[in-house]
Amino acid sequence: MLTALIVVAGVANLNLSVANVALPSIGRDFDSSQTTLDLIAVGYSLGLAASVLYLGALGDRYGRKLMLVLGMALSIPACLLAAYAPSDDVLFAARVLGGISAGMAYPTTLALIAALWSGPGRTKSIALWSALGGGIASLGPLVAGALLENLWWGSVFLITLPLAVVALLMAWYLVPSHVNETTGPVDNLGGALSVVLVGTLILAINFAPVPGKGEFALVLGAVALVATIGFGIRQRRALNPLYDLHVAGRRIFWVAACAGIIVFGALMGSSFVSQQYLQNVLGYSTLSAGAAFLPAVVLMILVAPRSAKLVESRGARFTLLTGYVFLFLAFGWMLLFWGEDSSYWQIGLAYALTGIGVGFAGTPASHSLTGAVPVRRAGMASGTADLQRDLGGAMMQSIFGALLTAGYASAVSATVAESPEKQQITTGVENQLTKSFSSAADVAQQYPEYSSQIIAGAKSAFLSGSDWSYAAGLISILVGAALVFFLFPRREREQQLLAGYQAADT
Repeated sequence: MLTALIVVAGVANLNLSVANVALPSIGRDFDSSQTTLDLIAVGYSLGLAASVLYLGALGDRYGRKLMLVLGMALSIPACLLAAYAPSDDVLFAARVLGGISAGMAYPTTLALIAALWSGPGRTKSIALWSALGGGIASLGPLVAGALLENLWWGSVFLITLPLAVVALLMAWYLVPSHVNETTGPVDNLGGALSVVLVGTLILAINFAPVPGKGEFALVLGAVALVATIGFGIRQRRALNPLYDLHVAGRRIFWVAACAGIIVFGALMGSSFVSQQYLQNVLGYSTLSAGAAFLPAVVLMILVAPRSAKLVESRGARFTLLTGYVFLFLAFGWMLLFWGEDSSYWQIGLAYALTGIGVGFAGTPASHSLTGAVPVRRAGMASGTADLQRDLGGAMMQSIFGALLTAGYASAVSATVAESPEKQQITTGVENQLTKSFSSAADVAQQYPEYSSQIIAGAKSAFLSGSDWSYAAGLISILVGAALVFFLFPRREREQQLLAGYQAADT
């Protein structure tokens, strides 16, 4: 049964990353702006993060197995729509739909693990779930890159089709029905507010750096703020709240939740930026770019079981901080040593450090959530664990994308202003140059006499924007590490608190 749950989680995880390696191809085909590419990359995480709390609660009430089956079934048309999307707008919508289908299935997997296992068995199960799920997601760029060598960009969205069919059958036949589920009513108003809150927040981050979209971003931000306030008030007053703020206020729970958001967000954000960097700046093929990520995949899978043992022997705090050290080294290396002529060992080392960091930190981040809530609230814990990955991924990709967009456009504008030929550069051409790297490449083809200068300037501008992203990653990792160091309890106190939670809930 654990295999079935991991396969279902694999379908949800795989779709998170398959788009990243295809972004340059999508940009060339649709002449997309960098902001649109950011939205396509983040669309799946957006749909998943926005819906996961509500759908997790519906699964707790009406049947987790039912949600698994519905989610796997919906993922099939979502993949087909994305693969054959006639425009980048339709592709973004298909990605959001795919994320919603994952929101039906993914939170249920961890909820069932929490309901069916306890003690060291639960820790090991979560470690396998975390490692294999993250590993499958990280394999996405490799498989997508191989397909793009010979097929069109839409083929990357068909990767999950056979796996989704297998997962659907396994969920139907192997997963038990009605395990420790609730009978109380679902907080539908709270669910709607949670969808609005997450969706508008992520969209606001993406549109903030876009010229002419500042007011729209402010409106989205204001809606997110109002929804946040409304959600908090609703959860305190509802008889059966969607998100129990009393439980969420437990020290182990909320610190682990915040720490996990940064850990998984760092993984998704670095993959998003680096896959474009490898192709746009270093000239890697799609297959080579996907294969370059393998050190992260392998080490993530190898380290996760050791992380589970470390949690049992040294506690979640020590294990989380170990992961943060490796993540800090990874982002520092990217910022300092990734340039226009970086060799593969420089690339692979950063990915290896990333894989080790997530391998160590992923298990305690999820394990602490399930241990701090009663079994009847397993859906809340699993929904929060999903938010760690998906809200973290969506927010970090959005922030990284916004900084990449702003840094790239700023560097291109500065280059144009300093160019001896600036009088010959029309406003239309400048807009194309600042739009995205793929648009700059199109301009280079239109003006072959300036092709080398345009491409060189675009590469330099992309590096400038990516450095902004890596610097933001370093800052977020430092904040997360400080949070864990000062506020997460040491092993003895952690065990005392968990025992107290269990006694109170019983």
